[in-house]
Amino acid sequence: MAASLRLGRQGILFGLRFSNLNKCLWATNPWQEHVRHFFPSPWFLGVSPLKVQMPALSPTMEEGNIVKWLKKEGEAVAAGDALCEIETDKAVVTMESNDDGVLAKILMEEGSRNVRLGTLIALMVEEDQDWKQVEIPPPDAPAPSAPAPAMQVATAPVVSPAASSPPPTIPATSGPLRLSPAARHILDTHGIDPKLATPTGPRGLITKEDALNLLKMSPAPKATPAVAAPSAPSPSPSLAATPPPPGSRPNIPPLSVPGKPGAPGTFTEIPATNVRRVIAQRLIQSKTTIPHAYASVDCDMAGVMQLRKHLAKEQIKVSVNDFIIKAAAVTLKEMPEVNVTWSGDGPRALDSIHISVAVATDKGLITPIIKDAANKGVQEISANAKALAQKARAGKLLPEEYQGGSFSISNLGMFGISGFSAVINPPQACILAIGTSRPELRLSEDDQTLRTQQLMTVTLSSDGRLVDDELASRFLDKFRANLEQPRRMILA
Repeated sequence: MAASLRLGRQGILFGLRFSNLNKCLWATNPWQEHVRHFFPSPWFLGVSPLKVQMPALSPTMEEGNIVKWLKKEGEAVAAGDALCEIETDKAVVTMESNDDGVLAKILMEEGSRNVRLGTLIALMVEEDQDWKQVEIPPPDAPAPSAPAPAMQVATAPVVSPAASSPPPTIPATSGPLRLSPAARHILDTHGIDPKLATPTGPRGLITKEDALNLLKMSPAPKATPAVAAPSAPSPSPSLAATPPPPGSRPNIPPLSVPGKPGAPGTFTEIPATNVRRVIAQRLIQSKTTIPHAYASVDCDMAGVMQLRKHLAKEQIKVSVNDFIIKAAAVTLKEMPEVNVTWSGDGPRALDSIHISVAVATDKGLITPIIKDAANKGVQEISANAKALAQKARAGKLLPEEYQGGSFSISNLGMFGISGFSAVINPPQACILAIGTSRPELRLSEDDQTLRTQQLMTVTLSSDGRLVDDELASRFLDKFRANLEQPRRMILA
């Protein structure tokens, strides 16, 4: 005890003397500033980056494609500047920077596809830092594969009283297992524990040669008695691993080779864009969860044609579709019980009337929105529709320009389609399908004579949970009256 106290006292005195000597050295030597800043200097440790991650540019977006980088590495970036163009599930959207700084490193090059939300796509540094010395964070460690624990349980040795000699002991690897595809296939096929292999590949990778060496050293498996202790079921060999008998027909046609004529039964894989995948999901959701009901009516377009000619003389060019959008908006204003959507709890009445207009693009249909269409004139609706259609075909629509519609219109009349039924765009309640106008002879009710009329068939697809047949019929009747009397519709 006394010796311990004596040693402790001597240690304290030695520490005080060394501290005083250290202060003297730092105070008398001029190179102290260089030594002091050696370790925290950026060129030694690297510059801490500002992370740029894949953002959610639409409510339904799960992944995106990097279309084009608008800034280069080493280029200054201000908050609000356009960094890159990202293809979402709806359109190509420009991603803006949230910080000031310098773009130091692009981690996801142009053309990168299916980049998940939150993935690191670039690194930035502050303006006064050296962007060339940016510290690149290590990639996220891959999660351990699920079959590994099951394999270990399934291949646990069963203690048998008839066992003659134990197998040779092989040092097991520690840490997370990293196997090449060939090594994993060999070990899984023969039911060998991967932990028994000695990795020789880079960073502890178990290669094909390691698996073959372990296979040579492992003894031949012996049959275990049926009354063995219950354990996890051993993985049965896959049926796909067994080669088909000679002369049999393959289950899947072979892929065709680019540049060569396709043999009978071959096919070519076409990668689906994000827009196509979302369209497929939405169509399946609509047709499987919404009870569609359909009703059609013919509208006389004589009044619209005459008014268009009158407006054309005054250098006002509007299309038939512009009048249809106005008629639908006015009808929804007169019948607010149709301007509803379906939510998880039931119907939801909408206060605004936003008309979604289907526009065909190279990547699929998209529905930009004419907002507050009931309070806009036909000429203003025409200008908005043209601008939105142009942006949609160029893939430049903003999220707020195609989200939040209350009623949809799909017009195939310019393709000569006489009539069709459209699929409802959830969570909306209705969509109006427009066919082409055609001349027909009809008996006039006034003087009982035959007259040629320009008729157009419109079909309303409605959600039976929200709009029943009687309400849909009244809506179509009111819509026809508004469209056949455009001057009255303008005053509505």
